[in-house]
Parts: sequence; C-alpha cells; structure tokens
Amino acid sequence: MNLLSLLFSPIKEFWKKGDVILLGLCLAASTFGLALIHSATQYQLDAGQTVSRSVIIQAIAICLGVVTYILLTFVDFQLFTEKRWKLMLLGSILLLFMLLTPWGVERYGNRNWIQIPHFPMMLQPNEIVKIPFILLLALLIIRIQDRGYSISSIPSVMQIAGFTVFMLGLIAAICHDMGTCAVYIMIFAFMAWTAGVKLRWFVLVGGGMVAAVVIFWLFFLPETSLWTNFRIMRFRVVLDHSLDPSGMGFQQERSILAIGSGKLFGQGYLKGIQTQASNSSALPVRDSDLIFAVCGEELGLVGCMALLLLLSAIVLRCIWVGRHASSPFSAYVCMGMAGMLLSQITFNVGMCLYVLPVMGLTLPFVSSGGSSIITLFAAMGIVSSVKARPMPSWLRDRSQV
Repeated sequence: MNLLSLLFSPIKEFWKKGDVILLGLCLAASTFGLALIHSATQYQLDAGQTVSRSVIIQAIAICLGVVTYILLTFVDFQLFTEKRWKLMLLGSILLLFMLLTPWGVERYGNRNWIQIPHFPMMLQPNEIVKIPFILLLALLIIRIQDRGYSISSIPSVMQIAGFTVFMLGLIAAICHDMGTCAVYIMIFAFMAWTAGVKLRWFVLVGGGMVAAVVIFWLFFLPETSLWTNFRIMRFRVVLDHSLDPSGMGFQQERSILAIGSGKLFGQGYLKGIQTQASNSSALPVRDSDLIFAVCGEELGLVGCMALLLLLSAIVLRCIWVGRHASSPFSAYVCMGMAGMLLSQITFNVGMCLYVLPVMGLTLPFVSSGGSSIITLFAAMGIVSSVKARPMPSWLRDRSQV
C-alpha cells in the first residue's frame, strides 16, 4: 500500500495543482495528429503491416511527453533559471554546436537534426533550445526591471535584442534555418510587448529590417542570385504562383490542390487521393510540413477548422495562465510559449495555403517528430508549473488595492 501511495501521490498532486485542461488539449491535438500521421504514412506500409514506424515513434513520444509534462509541473522554473542560467546558456550553445559534429544531419538545406547511433529518433537542437531561450529572456527582462530601468530605454532594448540576435546568429550560422529564426523573432516580440516595450521600437526595427532587405535585394544581390537562390525563390513563387510550379512551388501547388479538393467534409479518412498516392504527383512531406493539407484533403474545411480551434485553445490557455501568473517572470514565460506556438501554427498553415513561403516549420502537436512532440509537452509542462503556483491570497488582495 505504501508503494502504491508513493507511485500515485505525484499524480494526485498534479491533478490538484497542475493544468489538467492544458494537458487534455495537448493530448487531443497530438491524438488528432497521430491519426493524420497514420493516414499520411499508409503508402509506406509493407504487406502485413498495420502501422508505420513513424506512428509508433510518435505514440511513444506522446507518452514520454505526458510524463515530462507531469514531472515539470512540480519544478519552480523561476528559481531554477535564476540559479542555473549560466548552465542553461552554455548547454544551449553546446547543443547547437553538436550539429557541426558527424552526428549532425542536413536535410533540405537545413542542418537541424542530430542522429545519435542506435538511438531510435533524431534530436532537433533548435527546437529544444527554444525552451531555455524563453526562460533566459524572461530572466533578463525581470533583472532589467528589478534594477529600476525602463524596458523601453535604449540600453534595455539593446540588452534583450542583443541576446536574441546572438541566438539567432548561432542558429542562422549553424542550422541555416530561416524558418526557426522567424519563430525566435516572434517569441521575442511577444515577450517584449508583454514586458512593456513601446510600439515605436517595433515600428522602427520592423521598418529597418524591411528597408535593409529591399536595399540588399535591389543594389547588392547579383542578378543571377536573384533567380537561382532557392531561399529567394521561395518568396517569389508566393507572389507569382505560375513562376516555378514544378520546382520551388511544387510543394505548395500540391498542398493547395489537396486542401481545395477536400471541400467541406473531405474525401474521407484514409481516402485522400494525394495523401494515399505513392507516385510523383503525391503530396510531398505529408506527415510533417504539409500535414495540414492531409487534414484538408481527407477531413475538409470542417476538419481543418476543428484542428485550428483545438490549437488556438492551447495558445489561449497559455495566455490565460500567463495573465493569472504569480510573477512577471512566469507571465513572460507563458507569453513566450504562446508566441512560439502561434508563430509556428501561422507559418505552417500559411505555407500550406500558399500565402507564405516554405519555411520547413512543422505544425505543433500534429506533425511527426519525436523530439519535437516531447519538447512541446515539456514547454506546456512549464506553463502547467506556472498554473501550479498561484499568487498567494495576501499578495492577490494587495494587488487589487
């Protein structure tokens, strides 16, 4: 009996203090994704097989993610970050540099994965590092504020922007992944806005970035690069869909065709023409980048709206927890997590709808990827830990005076 009590005591404690609603939403979204992955990988099955290896790995990752979520609920991340911020920063840098070792794997021009020998799944350092990045940025913001400085002052903005640029520079130089860099920028924007950075900074920096890109495009980019650089072509095909439909626009052409053919209720689960095809006209990267197109083709507009509502509920739950957090640090962390999810959802769905360029970003909780799903559950476990530490009643009363 004592052993059973020891095993079930953390679960009972989690049920009382943890964010069970957020866990339920994450499980619902990941189960939805698991069903879509199963359909998207049917073409890979050999005779006698019922499920693909991707489905098995994803299911195991979801189970590990739930355990991680529950365990992290009991961690005080503000105290941990304050005590171990140097270790977190060093660990993040070393993890990214591991991509330059022989274990680093390059796909589609991005070096994002680590394949450890005899390990069943590949790791994505740039996904994992998002969590310490959010925690460290939140710590930097509160330390600036605790010293009495305005977060919108030039030195303050330079500090938080400098840390962000440092991490972006590492990812750009090592991974060559502009999509992930865009997510980090959105995380920074969400957290900076929540902390009170004035609108003029966003206008100034955003306008400066646009102007720099235009000047570089018009005056410094060789004409040959303008037409041949694949990253630039990804943007150009969005503006002109007829420019390269069988090349850089191929993925999005197939995606928008699949979504459009699904109409209101879809062609039926496991019955999508492009999803189940195995020839050259099949939907590419259908279990990861373009899994939203699988949903559109087989489940139609109704299925897509249900999926987006579910993912939106997770984002809104993070924001709700942040608004009721016991400290500014916790609020900034929750907003950073919400920004991470919202940006990935927006970029992925926009890519599938052919209104944004291909960025190689997966749909959170839905696309296949063992390390990605565990990282997402870990991130939401941190939000749950914020929920588990409500503001004390005496402090809440004083805050309302």
